[in-house]
Amino acid sequence: MGHRDSLYRLSGLIEIDDAFVGGKRKGKRGRGAAGKTPVLIAVESKGKRAGFIAMQAVDSVCHEAVNDFVARHLNAQQEVHTDGLAALNIIDNTQQHEARVTPSELVDEWLPWVHIAIGNLKAFLLGTFHGVSGKYPQEYLSEFCYRFNRRKMEKEIPNRRLNLAIIHAPVHSY
Repeated sequence: MGHRDSLYRLSGLIEIDDAFVGGKRKGKRGRGAAGKTPVLIAVESKGKRAGFIAMQAVDSVCHEAVNDFVARHLNAQQEVHTDGLAALNIIDNTQQHEARVTPSELVDEWLPWVHIAIGNLKAFLLGTFHGVSGKYPQEYLSEFCYRFNRRKMEKEIPNRRLNLAIIHAPVHSY
């Protein structure tokens, strides 16, 4: 599923933000959350609806990780909206980037779709898997993105996944 979504690039107006998922126990909220996996999220904004999404688990939200994420998932010179996180400023190099430091009560007006995607991801992880460990975070994210990006063709998903299993090369983990 992750391989199929990696073949596509997001386009148009893109919202990018970061989040933290997983962890064995509840802890401190935000950037100091121990045991949680940082995730970069990009969502196409199609006005009154969200388009496609991309998510990537990273070791930390830093310039290198953000640059890799943008190169992997976005076409060049897309219009990108972000919050004021300094690590996201690297997006200026390849995209038409606008960052805003936004008060928490107005953040859903500036980045509505990416925050809905983050909420849906967390509900999916808790509802489907009852939480996740840090061992395979990208696999959980890939499944969520695959389902989300094909939400309008839900009845076709089982046949598509079966075809993928038939044609995809085996994955080896060492």
